Order: sequence, then C-alpha cells, then structure tokens
Amino acid sequence: MGIFSDSLDKATANTFTRPVPKSPQAQMRFLVKTAKGTRAAAEALGISQRTVERYLKGQIKQPRPDLATRLVDEVRRRWQPRVRERAKRHAATTGGIVIETRARFGFSAAPGTTDDARIRLITQQLPPDYAARLLDAHTAGATDQQLQEIAAEGLQEIYFKDRGRRAPGLQVAFTDIDYVELDF
Repeated sequence: MGIFSDSLDKATANTFTRPVPKSPQAQMRFLVKTAKGTRAAAEALGISQRTVERYLKGQIKQPRPDLATRLVDEVRRRWQPRVRERAKRHAATTGGIVIETRARFGFSAAPGTTDDARIRLITQQLPPDYAARLLDAHTAGATDQQLQEIAAEGLQEIYFKDRGRRAPGLQVAFTDIDYVELDF
C-alpha cells in the first residue's frame, strides 16, 4: 500500500468504538464468525482449516510472525464495518477530512512570483466534497498517486488559493512527501 492508503486506513481505524481483539484466539474466533466458517477463514489467511481449528481450541497460542500480521490485518479490515461506514459518510457529507502533511510544494504561477519548491508543514481541513472524492477513490482501489493528486488539488484550492479569493492562476505540485496523516 502507499502512504495515503495507509493513512486513510489508520484514520478509519481511529473511529472504532471498541478495541480490536488482542489475542490470536479471539482474533481467530472473530474471523471465523465474520467469514462464516473455518474454511472461509482459512482461505482468507492462506492456512489450513485444521490450523484454524487448533487456534479456536487453544492448542496453538502464538502464530508465526507472517501469519500474525495477516491475521491482524484481516481482523482490522472486517472490524466494525457499520461504524467505519458511518464515519466515512459523515466525512463525505458534513465533516470533511483534516490533512496534516510535511512535503515539498512547488508552484507554477504568474510571472514575477517565486515558484521555488520548499518544504512546508500544513494542517488543513479539506471540505466534504474533497473528502468524498478521496474516500470514493480509495474505496475504488485508486493508486497512491491518484489519491495524492486529489489531496494536492484540495490543498491548492483551500490552502493556497483560499477558496478562490487569491492567486487565480496558481498550480501546486505536491512532491517529496515526508509524512501524511489524515483524520475525520
């Protein structure tokens, strides 16, 4: 995954109302319940059905590191889907998304202005229309570059152009991203 996809997943995980199961046995129990059976859970994890049954009985306590990561990822992906959807719907309709980033921003603007790229630390609330575009693209499986372009367009309009009140011909380039954190 990319930096934007991971940040959107982390922002979604922050909306959970209950903690994700911690022990491998509890995680496996949840996965079997949501996958509707041990065979489907085994296929989702890429292990045998018998191994899933051993986890459920408590015969295996600690998974291999690669299986532990797959198990945690699969459980987080399926954890509280209605809470996740409600948070996304709220961000896309009324709340928007807060983006905090440290990246290099370059400009192409009118003659006589500086277009030298420089690193900026920006924390900005993107309105619901950009949040909806970002979330829809993420759900549709957009690449990290496409998500970055949507975020760049939002920052260009809201932060740099101040919603159209200044710098009418400004075009922003969003590159060399140090980090991005999203929250909704």
